[in-house]
Amino acid sequence: QVQLVESGGGLVQAGGSLRLSCAASGRTFSQYAMGWFRQALGKEREFVAAISRSGGTTYYADSVKGRFTISRDNAKNIVYLQMNSLKPEDTAVYYCAADSRYWRGSYYSSEPDEYDYWGQGTQVTVSS
Repeated sequence: QVQLVESGGGLVQAGGSLRLSCAASGRTFSQYAMGWFRQALGKEREFVAAISRSGGTTYYADSVKGRFTISRDNAKNIVYLQMNSLKPEDTAVYYCAADSRYWRGSYYSSEPDEYDYWGQGTQVTVSS
């Protein structure tokens, strides 16, 4: 089992940047692929980015490709989401999640119900 705690959210102007962190408990962090999702008020939770267990492969939603970067530090049990060129439509609660399944080849999980563990979320608000 792993527990996840997000941090780094806040209020930023459009065009600005934020870096979210997700700290994981336990000594098996490297056995989980990780994902970031977000949920805007009144909308469904949507996939943002994901990273393989080793960190060697990353995946992005089209809406954030080229602006967001996911990375992980398995020695520190942390996964990051660097968000640049933020837009008002990026406003949402951002969640990190852990998937215990092995991602073979080019497979990755982009559906919320494919992930086993979730953090409590951190609010990101982008003003225009």
